[in-house]
Amino acid sequence: MIKLLEIPNMELDQRIKEELEENPTLDEGTDNEPDEYSESLQREEEKGFSIDEYSNTEDIPSYKLHISNVSHGEIKADIPFSAGTSFHEFLYNQLGMHSLDKRQKTIAQYIIGNIDEDGYLRRPVASIADDLAFKQNLECSEEEIMEVVKIIQKFDPPGIGAQNLQECLLIQLKSKKSSEQTRLAEKILYRTFDEFAKKHYDKIMARFNISEEQLKEAIAEILKLNPKPGGAYSDQQSKTAQHVIPDFILENLDGELVLMMNMKNVPELRVNRTYADMFNTYTTHKEKLSQNDKDTLSFVKQKLDSARWFIDAIKQRQNTLMNTMQAIVNYQKEYFQDGDETRLVPMILKDIADKTGLDISTISRVANSKYIQTQFGVLPLKSLFSEGMQTDSGEEVSSREIKSILQECVQAENKRKPLTDDQLAVILKEKGYLIARRTVAKYREQLNIPVARLRKEL
Repeated sequence: MIKLLEIPNMELDQRIKEELEENPTLDEGTDNEPDEYSESLQREEEKGFSIDEYSNTEDIPSYKLHISNVSHGEIKADIPFSAGTSFHEFLYNQLGMHSLDKRQKTIAQYIIGNIDEDGYLRRPVASIADDLAFKQNLECSEEEIMEVVKIIQKFDPPGIGAQNLQECLLIQLKSKKSSEQTRLAEKILYRTFDEFAKKHYDKIMARFNISEEQLKEAIAEILKLNPKPGGAYSDQQSKTAQHVIPDFILENLDGELVLMMNMKNVPELRVNRTYADMFNTYTTHKEKLSQNDKDTLSFVKQKLDSARWFIDAIKQRQNTLMNTMQAIVNYQKEYFQDGDETRLVPMILKDIADKTGLDISTISRVANSKYIQTQFGVLPLKSLFSEGMQTDSGEEVSSREIKSILQECVQAENKRKPLTDDQLAVILKEKGYLIARRTVAKYREQLNIPVARLRKEL
């Protein structure tokens, strides 16, 4: 039940399919008929019926408690699928376009194997030399390895095989058509890479005696380069599209919020009637059962119990999810009316646990990896939870509201002189939000906003 509660709808569909394949007594579809199996089991329990009267499961071979859906003589064949060329295969294929002897080819193949998905050769050349000696029984110097590395750095896409970002960008610049801007960009990266990374533009202009406009053009050339050349090559096997399927759907019908569970991919389940009738037949004539019949009865009861438990667990999951989500909607009713983040009230797991009577860990599992579809977009449930802070008037507001205002301040700032954390704290204080500089820094980092120096632009 705990595992089912934690997984989102997309994974639940797969989990149900696995259960349907493993348990022959479980079927898809609605079941409006009375559950004769449960009634029969209840009657037998009232009579003192116990499956232990017939057999001891410890004495039953394990193969008798499992089912195989493969008939005799059936050949189980794997279905082939089409896959594109991987990134490393793409690099290996380019080896044939260069004149390399057997020794160089062995070195090149090992080097390509050490290039990561971003396209970098981050393993030290000395370590590669040691590996070749121990694994390939090939003694070679670091100079010889670097010669092969230089050949690989001419492969497509440009920048492959670089040992750091600076080298990667320089390789890409050298592959471009030479111009005044590219030559200046190359000088900047080669001689003042640290100043460029820290955005000390004044030092760069003084070093090369250039104008701000010239620096701006050179930086524009650098920004066109790819810091992760390996990511430019599409690997169909490693890159899969991530689709978000909402677990809940919230509609605003004339001001009234209506919550529904998205059960589109979740099939209805029922107990298979054939197996339920088989169990009823066996229990009715239990005094005439042979040993094989007892084994069959044990297996069928085990699978029927498992099917009934799984159906009940799915229903319990749906009830828990709906009760929890309804409590969240009621708690954030003003926010769900129009999606205005300033109307999002502070809410923690304990608040919803108190409303529903459930444990905090249960609320956490419900909020984990779940999404809700609203009129203003699909939202992760986790984004609805936030800490509370007080304004200078004593009003409690959500930290999400403060983050939203912080983001607006950064977007509106003068990029030539970005606002520091101290300045942002002062602005928020003027707006009535009393928070310390370190809290501003924490929220800024959570919003993936870099420090003021790195936000500077020409």
